[in-house]
Amino acid sequence: MKDYFGYQGKTVVVTGAASGMGKAAAEMLVDLGAKVYALDWAEVKTEGITSYIHTDLSQKESIDAAFEQIPAHIDAYFGIAGVSGQGIDFLKTVKIDAVSNKYIMEEYLLNRMEKGGAIAIMTSLGGLGWEKEDNQKWLNPFLEAEGWDAACSAVSALPFAAMPGTFGYPFSKLAMNLCIAKAQKTFAAKGIRVNGVLPASTQSGLTGDFEKMAGGTDKLMANNGYAAGLAESREMAEPIVFLCSDMASYISGELLVVDMGGHIEETAGIRPQVNDINLTKILAYMQSMAKQQ
Repeated sequence: MKDYFGYQGKTVVVTGAASGMGKAAAEMLVDLGAKVYALDWAEVKTEGITSYIHTDLSQKESIDAAFEQIPAHIDAYFGIAGVSGQGIDFLKTVKIDAVSNKYIMEEYLLNRMEKGGAIAIMTSLGGLGWEKEDNQKWLNPFLEAEGWDAACSAVSALPFAAMPGTFGYPFSKLAMNLCIAKAQKTFAAKGIRVNGVLPASTQSGLTGDFEKMAGGTDKLMANNGYAAGLAESREMAEPIVFLCSDMASYISGELLVVDMGGHIEETAGIRPQVNDINLTKILAYMQSMAKQQ
């Protein structure tokens, strides 16, 4: 059978490979013949991976040490790792969910990928609205910062920085969606494709956190179009593996919504809009609440 996906013998990096969508993607990539370098805080036990590298994505030094163990040439990168923000602060959430991907792309992938390389980031429906001016004016200082320290400083300087880590989650997803758009000029111009997958609510180790954040299972399920239940991790891993494959060789700059039709109905006005984050309005609300205290 012809290798249509083109992963045979390719060097790929998967973050968040110990569980959920990252684990499912790593398993598929092994089956497709890729050399999988699996990065995660927790041990990755998937059979057939080339290497598990213990990595703290909130720490530059840990990321640097990980990439010292990865071959100089990388064919595909899957930025799947993420946290909900429950129990940690805003800055650490943004470091794991956004700063790490931006840093890896700029510091390593730009230099270690050639024409035909591919990058895919697992973002979120919570990052819809990234194109709005009211959001971009808060996201751009972070995205325009050069290097790890400058990016972290830009995030720390935001008026949102004192908010809980659970707000760092949607901020990060907005930022990464805009980052993918901005990356086209740098990466796609060199023949390196950059795409994103925006999942509906999916069964994973973070499901309990997201249920609390949404206000219950029913509200969490509002993201899922006509699905009968939560999506399975496999159902998000399959699209992201496709986007970095040879089967998607002319696809770049795509933010692929995977939600069984929910978002398109919201856009058409057929159903109420669920994901409509406006950072400026949130800031105004925060300031009004502070004045009342």
